[in-house]
Order: sequence, then structure tokens, then C-alpha cells
Amino acid sequence: MKMQAVLTVLVLSGLMTVKTTLAAQHVMGGSQGWEESVDFDSWSSDQSFKVGDQLVFKYSGLHSVVELGSETAYKSCDVGTPVNSLSSGNDVVKLSKTGTRYFACGTPGHCEQGMKVKVNVVSSDSTAVPSPGSSSGSSSDSDSSSGHGLRASIGYILAVGSFVMGLVWAF
Repeated sequence: MKMQAVLTVLVLSGLMTVKTTLAAQHVMGGSQGWEESVDFDSWSSDQSFKVGDQLVFKYSGLHSVVELGSETAYKSCDVGTPVNSLSSGNDVVKLSKTGTRYFACGTPGHCEQGMKVKVNVVSSDSTAVPSPGSSSGSSSDSDSSSGHGLRASIGYILAVGSFVMGLVWAF
């Protein structure tokens, strides 16, 4: 009975580790951050956004982040009635459910100049991959901060390791 309890706890701990390690932080615009010079359409097409991930907006005091409530507001850059406004310069937005979210810079004229991004969030157990053919010459693999494959591998190694250690310890 004691062995079963130990194994159950270890397996559950391992599974929670896997779930935690699958979450990623996406720094908007990669190494350039939330700036006007970034092609956010190209940048976002190289990302896979999943439930549990976080968006990190890093920017100077010249900018802000507004979350828009609809595609219509996104396309027309209607930043007057945002769902949420952020202005710390290092803002984190958790992606808590599937669907499309829209973000833009709240500084007048910046959204119209392309400082906006549409984020399609898929289920955390989805195997969605970024859209092909949209990479830009200015971005590199180091700009991508998703790292799902590596984090998943580490999570599985930890889960299996916990399970094996529990077996060894129980006997």
C-alpha cells in the first residue's frame, strides 16, 4: 500500500512537471522587443502560441500595449476602447484560453504603422506548428522563445526519472 501511494505521488509530480515545462514565454518581437521596426506579422507566423504560454512585451516609455476586443478593432487600429491597457515596459500576458487575441501599441499612429500583432492560441495539448513560408530575413531562430520541443523533452525526462526513482526507492 505504501509503495502504491509513493508511486502515485511520483507519477503525478512528474506529470505536473511536464505540464509546467510545456508553457513558454514569447518575447514580442524577439530580441528587438515591442518596437516599431519589427514586422510582427512575420515574427508571429514563426511562433506557436498555446494555452498556458505567456506573452512578454518589452518596450521603452514611447510605447504601450492595448489588447483589442475584435478583429475589426485590430484591422482599423481602434485603440480607443481596449479590453486591457498595459504600460510598465515589461508586461506579461498569460494565454489562458484558446482563440485569437489582438494587441497594438496605444501610442497614436503606431498601430497604423504596423505595431500590432494577432495571436492565435491553441490548446496546450495541440501539435500545431507555425505557419510556413512567412519568415523574414531579419529574424533568426534565436529570436524565437517558444522552445516547446526542448522543454517537453526535459519534462518527460523528469517524469520518467521520478517514476524510476520511485520504483527503486519503493523496493
